[in-house]
Amino acid sequence: MQKSYVFKMSLFAKIKQTVQLALPIVVGELGVMLMGLADTIQVGQMSTGAAESLGASGMAHSIFFTIAIVGIICIQIVSPMISKAVAEGDQTECGNLLRANLRVATLLGIATILITGIVGLNYDLFGQTEANKTLTLPFLSLISVSVLPIFWFIALKSFMDGLQRTTVGMTITIIALSMNVFGNHLLINGVWGFPALGLLGSGISTLVSRLFMAATLAIYVFTRDEFKPYLRKGHVHVVKNVLEKNILRIGIPSGMQGFFEIATFGMAVVMMGWISVTAQAAHIVAINMASITYMMATGIAVAGGINVGTAIGERDRSEIKRSGHAALILSVIFMGVCALVFFFGREYLVRGYTQELPVIAIAVTLVVWGAIFQLFDGIQAVSLGLLRGLQDVKIPTAITVFSYWGMGIPISYYVGIYLGVGAVGIWMGLTASLVCSSILLSWRFYARAKSIDLESLKVE
Repeated sequence: MQKSYVFKMSLFAKIKQTVQLALPIVVGELGVMLMGLADTIQVGQMSTGAAESLGASGMAHSIFFTIAIVGIICIQIVSPMISKAVAEGDQTECGNLLRANLRVATLLGIATILITGIVGLNYDLFGQTEANKTLTLPFLSLISVSVLPIFWFIALKSFMDGLQRTTVGMTITIIALSMNVFGNHLLINGVWGFPALGLLGSGISTLVSRLFMAATLAIYVFTRDEFKPYLRKGHVHVVKNVLEKNILRIGIPSGMQGFFEIATFGMAVVMMGWISVTAQAAHIVAINMASITYMMATGIAVAGGINVGTAIGERDRSEIKRSGHAALILSVIFMGVCALVFFFGREYLVRGYTQELPVIAIAVTLVVWGAIFQLFDGIQAVSLGLLRGLQDVKIPTAITVFSYWGMGIPISYYVGIYLGVGAVGIWMGLTASLVCSSILLSWRFYARAKSIDLESLKVE
């Protein structure tokens, strides 16, 4: 009885600590997502061509994030590595990891730009209208260039998050978000003498904001005395470029997990375009709402992964499990609240994006399904974050491939397109994929936490 009481108190303390760690990360993750949301809302409020621009914005962001998500997650994987090094008392290893991560970020940023360019050259394969192509490609070009500063920012932020200095990245992100909203207002609508550039103006504003984020955080990290003990040259690893190789070894499969999920939702955008422009615009509205809560769940996932990394550094198996319990409980509570907000406030929320009645009619129905899959989306996102903290990537990647491409896409196509159910049918498939992945990934975390060899997670 006493042991149970102590465990419950300890779990409560871990939940409280996870909230404190996760909150700034959640706000920071949300800020990055809100840049895309600001683009969508402000473009959706254009007096003319709003539906077409919404569809183009959705296609461009889907292509960009489908490709960039591999790099984003790969770079984020360093946070629990740094927290592990801190727990082991190895300050200079933190600086080694930061420098290695910046090199990886540059490499992956260049690769992302090249792949995005190739996709853009073959855009006709998506079967979209000529008007959609004309709007999408220039906007896609601008946001693809912004991948380098956003990757550098994420690498620097991963360093800060691993040190549990999470408020700095959050603050910079909030300032950049405000810049982006203001820049959109100037360049989309053409006020104060600025030209009315529509969707293209939104891309310019996003690029400028992301450059600000990277430059500001770099200045903060590399000029402050408190970080000098971490940044000084320390021990040299026996194997050359071992840290870069280790980041890529763990990060690329982790990134592919995100790729298969994002690609599933990107394919849903394409399938919506096969139905109608209106269905595609409605999907963009509904999926943006779901994306906001997902990004907030990933903040909890990052915090959980950092706590798991710390527990690994301390060689404490019970703390690994406790960190998982806390993060998953937080996810269920948070996503449950979001589901209720989605369900009861769906019409009000949708009208915040667009005033076009045909789009509203479809989007409101889709948001109901978004409310249904909120819990499962949060569980699978947090489970993946915990598994990344354990540096477990191969089986989770196989689970995501099966869930999204073995189950989600086929069901979406069969019900939505083949049976002719339409937009709702596509979202039925998306829901099925999230249910499947949440069950399998949470099982995998607890199985792995029980059996993992804590002494094996070392870098030579």
